[in-house]
Amino acid sequence: MTDDTLVIDSNDNAAVSTKMAAVRDVRMVLVNPSHPGNIGGAARAMKTMAVNQLVLVSPRNYPDPRAVWRAAGARDLLESAIIVETLDDALADCDLIVGTSARDRRIPWPLVDAHECAKKIYEEPQSSKIAILFGREDRGLKNDELNRCHLHVHVPTSDAYSSLNLAMAVQILSYELRMRSLQVDDSQPNPVADTTDQWDEPFASGADVERFHEHLAETLVDIDFFDPDQPKQLLTRLRRLFVRVRLDRMEINILRGILSTVQEKVKKNK
Repeated sequence: MTDDTLVIDSNDNAAVSTKMAAVRDVRMVLVNPSHPGNIGGAARAMKTMAVNQLVLVSPRNYPDPRAVWRAAGARDLLESAIIVETLDDALADCDLIVGTSARDRRIPWPLVDAHECAKKIYEEPQSSKIAILFGREDRGLKNDELNRCHLHVHVPTSDAYSSLNLAMAVQILSYELRMRSLQVDDSQPNPVADTTDQWDEPFASGADVERFHEHLAETLVDIDFFDPDQPKQLLTRLRRLFVRVRLDRMEINILRGILSTVQEKVKKNK
C-alpha cells in the first residue's frame, strides 16, 4: 500500500534540540472508535511525538488490517494497545482526566486549548497517571463521559469548516505534549507540582471518585433531595464542584463516611 503523506525526516531536527524530553504517564483513550483506519492513524500520530500509551474502549472493528496499514511504522503501539470494554476500566487508576470537546456546554466546565492542556499536564506530579479522552468520530464524547473529566480541551477550528479527523485531534494533543516535554527540566523545582507532591494524601483515583458520586446520588435520593425522574442539572453541578476541588483519598473517605452515617440515620427513622 502506498502512502502519499508528507514525510519529514526527524534527523533534520536533530540540531534544533538535543535536550532529553521529560516524561509523563499519559494515555490516549479512544472511546468507541468506529473505523480501524482511524486507530492506526492515531497510533502513527502518537509515535511521531513519543506518546506511547494507547487505550481503546470498545472499538467497533478491531483488530483489523486497515489499522496496521494506517499505523505505518507504529505497529508496535497497536500491539501494545490496551483494549477495554468500559470507560471505567480505562480510567480506574487515573489521577487527571482530560476530555476533548468540540462544543459549548449548557453548564460551563474548566476549558483549555491544547497548548494550555499540555502545560497543565506537565504541572502534575511525575507520579500522576493522566488520560486524554477522544470521542466517537461522528458525535464525540457523551455528556456523562465529559462529566468525568477534570478539564475539557478544545481545538479552535475554522468556523467555515470545523471537521477534525480523530487522528488529527490526537496529533495536535500529542504535538503539544511533545513540545512541552522538551521545555521542561525535571531536575529543577516545579512550584505547582512540588506543592502537590508535598500533600499529605494522594489524589483520589478515577474509580474512587466514581464510587463517591454514586454514593452521593444514592444518599440524596434517600433524603428526598434528589428525584431521579426529574434530575435537572443537580448531579452535573455537584460533579463540577468536586472537579474544581480535586479531592484526595482521605477527603473521599471522610465524605463517604458522612454519607454512610446519613443513610444509617435515615434508615433508622423510617
